Amino acid sequence: MVAMINSMTGYGDAEGQLDSVTYSVEIRTLNSRYLKTKIKLPDPVAFLEGDIEKFLRKNLSRGMVNYVLRLKNVSANVLFDIDETALRAYVEKLVRIADSVGTECHIDIGGLLLLPGMLSPVLPEGEAAEQVKRKVLSVTQEALENVKQMRAVEGAALADDMRNHCEEIKRKLERIRTRSAAALQKYAGRLKKRVDELLANTQLKLDEETLAREVAVFAERSDISEEIARLDSHLQQFADSCKPSTLAGKSDDSNAAANNQTGRRLDFISQEMLREANTIASKASDIEIAHYVVDIKCRIERIKEQVQNIE
Repeated sequence: MVAMINSMTGYGDAEGQLDSVTYSVEIRTLNSRYLKTKIKLPDPVAFLEGDIEKFLRKNLSRGMVNYVLRLKNVSANVLFDIDETALRAYVEKLVRIADSVGTECHIDIGGLLLLPGMLSPVLPEGEAAEQVKRKVLSVTQEALENVKQMRAVEGAALADDMRNHCEEIKRKLERIRTRSAAALQKYAGRLKKRVDELLANTQLKLDEETLAREVAVFAERSDISEEIARLDSHLQQFADSCKPSTLAGKSDDSNAAANNQTGRRLDFISQEMLREANTIASKASDIEIAHYVVDIKCRIERIKEQVQNIE
């Protein structure tokens, strides 16, 4: 099997029939840092909430999951059971009270059914319950596959967008690498010129060794080669994490865990990328490099926004 980048946004639905009853499942997923589920079930199948919750958590790793199950073509006697003993007792008491006060008794049966305890959901038992469970989970699986398909399509688009940003950052980083060497030479020339101007009237000459020492101090203080190397390494790690990886022979739980780690890993790497960019900006004393860093940081922020949509 193959692990890939998936978006946390998706939608899927499916239907299935059992004994003339139609089970309709609708699943919507949205962004969330952790996996959260919201399950709505009709009373006759409320006993399946735990099984559905477990099934969703086995197949999804992050996101807000809204799950709705509806029943169609269901007869009333399948949905609810009436407590006839209690209803009969209510009617008899109302008739008796009406007779005692000498008035006619007009009874609204529908109103009596609204009293607490008059109606109770008809819950399947034994083999019937197992059949309902298998059917609901089967329909849920079909709806979930539709969700995964949509999340995979959106995830591929996210991956392409982030890779484009990474490539542009690499180009800007190469310009910074080239510019940093030129900036040091420019600083040395500017420093020598300024010192010569200050010492011109005193007929003194700057010791070349002193000038070299000052340039070396500046070079050490503004050296960004390590930061450039680390940012370049982070970009490569990010690009590698965006590529599909083979997970042959691993269980569904392992695949879900791998997808979960992909989102968290990309989030961590993007934070480290921004850290290195900030360090480059603070150490480099060059306007042109500063402009490149601004563009790099804007693209990293865009990447960080996109990462928040990844499972």
